[in-house]
Amino acid sequence: MDSSFKGILYPARLPTFNRLAAPESVAELVQWFWIPEWDIEPGRMSRQHLIAYPASNLVVQLDDVVFSGPTTRAAYRDLNGRGWAVGALLRPAAVPVFTDDPGSLRDAEVVLPFEDLHRSVVRAMNAPDGGARRGLAVDAFASWLGALNYFPSEEALLANRMMDVIGADPEVTRIEDVAARLAVSGRTLQRIARKYIGLSPSALIRRRRLQDAAERARLDPSADLAGIAAELGYADHAHLTNDFQKYLGFTPSTYRRVVGG
Repeated sequence: MDSSFKGILYPARLPTFNRLAAPESVAELVQWFWIPEWDIEPGRMSRQHLIAYPASNLVVQLDDVVFSGPTTRAAYRDLNGRGWAVGALLRPAAVPVFTDDPGSLRDAEVVLPFEDLHRSVVRAMNAPDGGARRGLAVDAFASWLGALNYFPSEEALLANRMMDVIGADPEVTRIEDVAARLAVSGRTLQRIARKYIGLSPSALIRRRRLQDAAERARLDPSADLAGIAAELGYADHAHLTNDFQKYLGFTPSTYRRVVGG
């Protein structure tokens, strides 16, 4: 998939990682599926730093199934031993299946008793062909979702469109820009963002800009950071630096130095 490392701060440190497109049957429920696989030497650990997408995830792991709520800051996962995960980056319309208050699960995760989902994905990931098993796991995951017979409401689909506009249009820098494109009020956007995502529209816009800024700084070491800030709608370089420091814990120049080292 395009931009397969967007949101991952240090892709060179990744284990095997794949993002797979969601089948058409669940395209209104899942943005994409993601599958990391790792085999770390005994006594060693691999720390993976993320600027996560501003959404919830349903993740099948070796031992359980977890629902991860939206994050408000950079996060990391420590990997050790041998393992894998099969995650679904959920679209807003899917969230009511799992919680009626995603805001209460910010920066948190809960184990869910979906034994049949766990069993079918584990079976697929244990298939002998390493390449084919990822597709089998996605098919099993999608089949389970389809069997729920959940049909999103028009309001839920509007939440999807809001996320699409914010995620795809770099000229969207204010909630008023989103409202104009969707022909709804800013108050409506605030309400559906709270109900289906658990973050404000402003937080969604900020996350996209941070992801874009980090990706540009990583991929083009010669690009002027002030120019990146201007292209992404920041008032100036200082505002970009402040966002990096507040939400990621370091400055753009520090990030560029570390990622290029």
